[in-house]
Amino acid sequence: MINREEILTPRQIVEALNKYIIGQNDAKKAVAIALRNRWRRKHVPEELKDEIVPKNILMIGPTGVGKTEIARRLARLADAPFIKVEASKFTEVGYVGRDVESIIRDLVEIAVTQEREKEKRKVLQKAMEAAENRLLDLLIPPVSEYAAEDNISRYNVTREKFTKMLREGDLDEREVEITVTTSAVPMVEIFAASGMDDIGLQMKDLFDSMLPKKRKKRKMKVKEALEYLTQEEASKMIDMDKVTSVALRKVEEMGIVFIDEIDKISGREGGNGPDVSREGVQRDLLPLIEGTTVTTKHGIVKTDHILFIAAGAFHVSKPSDLIPELQGRFPIRVELAPLTKEDFYRILTEPENAITKQYIELMKTEGVGLEFTDDALREIAELAEEVNLKNENIGARRLYTVVEKLLEEISFSAPEIAGQKVKIDGKYVKEKLKDIVESEDLSKYIL
Repeated sequence: MINREEILTPRQIVEALNKYIIGQNDAKKAVAIALRNRWRRKHVPEELKDEIVPKNILMIGPTGVGKTEIARRLARLADAPFIKVEASKFTEVGYVGRDVESIIRDLVEIAVTQEREKEKRKVLQKAMEAAENRLLDLLIPPVSEYAAEDNISRYNVTREKFTKMLREGDLDEREVEITVTTSAVPMVEIFAASGMDDIGLQMKDLFDSMLPKKRKKRKMKVKEALEYLTQEEASKMIDMDKVTSVALRKVEEMGIVFIDEIDKISGREGGNGPDVSREGVQRDLLPLIEGTTVTTKHGIVKTDHILFIAAGAFHVSKPSDLIPELQGRFPIRVELAPLTKEDFYRILTEPENAITKQYIELMKTEGVGLEFTDDALREIAELAEEVNLKNENIGARRLYTVVEKLLEEISFSAPEIAGQKVKIDGKYVKEKLKDIVESEDLSKYIL
């Protein structure tokens, strides 16, 4: 199977990212090269493959400028396992809290789930047919093969009729009793020591595999029963050993870990207090990023070729405040620029998932035709920039607060104005938001 990364050049990757993220070309180029390098590594001589490690990336820039979105969209483009974690949530081994190896364990779980769902989609049609047959057996119990020919003929006609009704949804509301499988493991909470935060889940999975499943009768509607039985049949058709093997390989070869807020752990030790383990977390992260083996319930994972992307605002600290060893593991540094009024305007108009397009589609569900004029969009962009300058700069996220407040009344009364068209122009934006923006106290609490 050809991976998506194999058919995308760096320029094509940047173009694909441009559909969702405005500006930040340096960061886009860096991740595009990193992704393409994975393809290049596959085609170098065998003796060099293990020597070529990913060039990890450190993104520096304020919140809301696209750091996380770039990494997330990159993972989708490559169909790669992806996890986002916050560095400040982890603690040094010996302190109470999550240990850094849980990042890889969580990444493996994500990869296994993705792969299982992918395999389920492949067998969905067969699973649905098997589920239909099981459901029809419950609705019209089969006749004996030794029954009279007339009875068998009538049964076949009735079954065809019921099959048609089932597929057309005519039986959706009818109740049926099916046998469901439940876990035999009792819900016992296990309090684990530091560094053993996943032991409870692992023990539950161990007991779950050892103990027999409990089966019980349950009444549900035909539509719900069909969905349940389809999932059950699909699970039977999947080779979980193959799923796990593919998932582990994908994590090792294609995994992407996004570590946010790395600036929050970049302070050096300076005495006692809640931040005493900052440097310890950096030292714990180091082997993970350099390349180590992590034991997960699905198998052992080598982290040598996982791509790590770290990000932080670095308002208070600097990248040079990280321990030297960790700095050396992030050779690619890119700075993301704060968003301007023009950037905000482009964010409102260009991306395929622009917030304005989202609201237009949301209002369509109520039968309301929403339209934004160009001067309205420019006014929104200007107000968002103004509020960001006056208050905390939260980047593009400010657009959500501004647009949500702008459309609050329309969203509330949408069911009552179904069939109408609503035009949002510059005048409307000023009337709704100008007073809030100009009042420092109001803008601080409302926008």
